[in-house]
Amino acid sequence: MESIDAFVAELPKVELHVHLVGSASAETVLELARRHPDRGVPRTAEELRRFYEFRDFPHFIEVYKAVSGLIREPEDIADLVRGVARDLAAQRVRYVEMQFGPAAFRRIGMPDAVITEALDVGTRDALAEHGLRIGYILEFPGQTAGEDAVPTLTHALEHPPEALTGFGIGGIEAGRAPYRDVIRDVFAAAAAAGLHCVPHAGETTGAETVWEAIDFLHAERIGHGIRSMDDPRLVAYLAERQLPVDVSPTSNVRTRCVPSLAAHPLPSMLDAGLFVTLNSDDPPMFGTTLSNEYLAAGRELGLSAAGLAGLAANGVRASFLDDAAKESLLGEIATVLAAHE
Repeated sequence: MESIDAFVAELPKVELHVHLVGSASAETVLELARRHPDRGVPRTAEELRRFYEFRDFPHFIEVYKAVSGLIREPEDIADLVRGVARDLAAQRVRYVEMQFGPAAFRRIGMPDAVITEALDVGTRDALAEHGLRIGYILEFPGQTAGEDAVPTLTHALEHPPEALTGFGIGGIEAGRAPYRDVIRDVFAAAAAAGLHCVPHAGETTGAETVWEAIDFLHAERIGHGIRSMDDPRLVAYLAERQLPVDVSPTSNVRTRCVPSLAAHPLPSMLDAGLFVTLNSDDPPMFGTTLSNEYLAAGRELGLSAAGLAGLAANGVRASFLDDAAKESLLGEIATVLAAHE
């Protein structure tokens, strides 16, 4: 078989867990920082690299908010979509389900309809220029759910992007508890409206957060879910139901959720029969790409080419693409694997 680098470069991929703002390239962030100074974001490459050294998950959230604060105009949003599409297409990513939180932009006075139009413009350009299909997951931070949960649902229902696919929750998991009821209510309403529900859970807190997502948030996929491995009953449930778990190893290392890549539970999750997909989360902030996640899974975590192709196929099957598109992508993955064996 040819090198793993060549195999990963040719492998068709989907990306199911990536955040739009967190996917802004270093060049884009530096340009925005120069365009909108005095926002607390460095304006040189070396300073930005140090800015992206995270002490823990709450520190990461602080940095993420600072970068979000650089986006002041609708065109900034459209430019982000175009840039992320370019970067993903270069890695043979054919489809992405992009997490996007409108709350930060609503707070600076950007109307929901204007935000949506910016997303739609960027999405059309992404397809026309790069052949990349995008689905959006509108999300809100758990720690500000009292302020942001209902407005985000309203945005999704009254001013949906053309490519709206799902509804999610991110942010600091430990901050959700005071808002449990409103979080449950908005997810029930989103599910009733036909939106796919894809909450983050089990990233920074325990298995109980995953159970909450399953029992009350109508979860069709679990974002991160690494702490599921702490609960044998939950592991058995996830394996039996084949409920997809979107895993982002480098993200978990960089936010100090796991001590090292070698200690990441991805291999154990696969050994336990979990339905795992591989993702990049906030790639430039974590110094990674989706292709790099596949390379790391092969080189550092011991997955074979067949194992990597299996993760790529899992991503396709767990996506909300139409059946015809799924079958086409699965065929491409099988062809690439056969050519490299």
